[in-house]
Amino acid sequence: MLETEVKNRLPTEQDAAVLGVVDAQDNNRFIPLTETRCWNFQEAAMAHWLGTAPRTQFIFNDLVDGRFVSVIFDMANRTRRVVPFPVSAVSRDGRWAVSINYARLRLTRPDYGYGGNGQNARADTVWPEDDGLWLVDLASGEARLIVTIASVRDRMPAVKDPKALAYFCHTVFSRDGSKIFWLARTVENLVGQKVVRKWETTSFTCNRDGSGVRRCFPDGWGGSHFNWLDGDRLMVTAKFKDAVWSHVLFTPGKEDYTRLGRGLLDFDGHGVFSDDGRWMATDTYPDKLGERKLMVMRMADHAVLPLGAFFVPELYREQYSRCDLHPRWRPDGKMLAFNSVHEGSRQVYVVDVTAK
Repeated sequence: MLETEVKNRLPTEQDAAVLGVVDAQDNNRFIPLTETRCWNFQEAAMAHWLGTAPRTQFIFNDLVDGRFVSVIFDMANRTRRVVPFPVSAVSRDGRWAVSINYARLRLTRPDYGYGGNGQNARADTVWPEDDGLWLVDLASGEARLIVTIASVRDRMPAVKDPKALAYFCHTVFSRDGSKIFWLARTVENLVGQKVVRKWETTSFTCNRDGSGVRRCFPDGWGGSHFNWLDGDRLMVTAKFKDAVWSHVLFTPGKEDYTRLGRGLLDFDGHGVFSDDGRWMATDTYPDKLGERKLMVMRMADHAVLPLGAFFVPELYREQYSRCDLHPRWRPDGKMLAFNSVHEGSRQVYVVDVTAK
């Protein structure tokens, strides 16, 4: 969990955030552990508990000696080990990570990148051949480029603006660690950080070594949010048939598309499956009343159960300070954590779903 005084602006490299844990057995007491200068409001510092030592070690991104890196923090002895690449996704066994260019992301999607120029953004190259998805061995700290941005150019819509940039973002490992999902995007207007840009999004998967690159959808479906159900199937919110945003379950390489929720989940939400695969939690963007809604869907029959609606004050409706609910499961599936600002400040909440 992060603690910061920044509320309604884009964080910079000067804004150190405190990274810590909450003791749920001691009145939810916050325990500060370390600091980071690589964070944002949408993905924080990309902290992950490591499967190699799940009770004591986690990894997060930081700015060290002018470079974007990741840090493995050991809670038992309060030590930090630097891995010379920032992480975008971590395999469940804790052995592998995917790294992307967060300096380039700062140019193309500022609220998801980091300040500080800790990587070479390659701002003068639309389709770089020396940048893309990097597979990082977390034990050795070594990384290799497995999919280049240039290599997917012919699988994406053409870009006419010579000042455009193509970039990779939003990566995740399959549950068995054998595959990687990511979004490839182009943006045609880089003038000003708040200019509405023309995005083109293509969803891809590949094997962990970068082989077997596949497009997920036909032209025009795009892709936004995602989660793997198991080692083969994943859910992506996309513009389904008739261009309706839906939570779409499918197997990469097959056209077995299933629209989840029987019409009740026809929107772009942050869907995430419980570890046992029985439930999917998701959320909405603010409606006309300014409320974000949280819900779960039972996979067996697609029944949707509402968990709550949470008002968004005006302060948190701005692009860079918005607060999505971003639900995530406790491993045993009994509780959900989510972010919200309905009480006037950005906080983390938990809800017991066994009572629903």
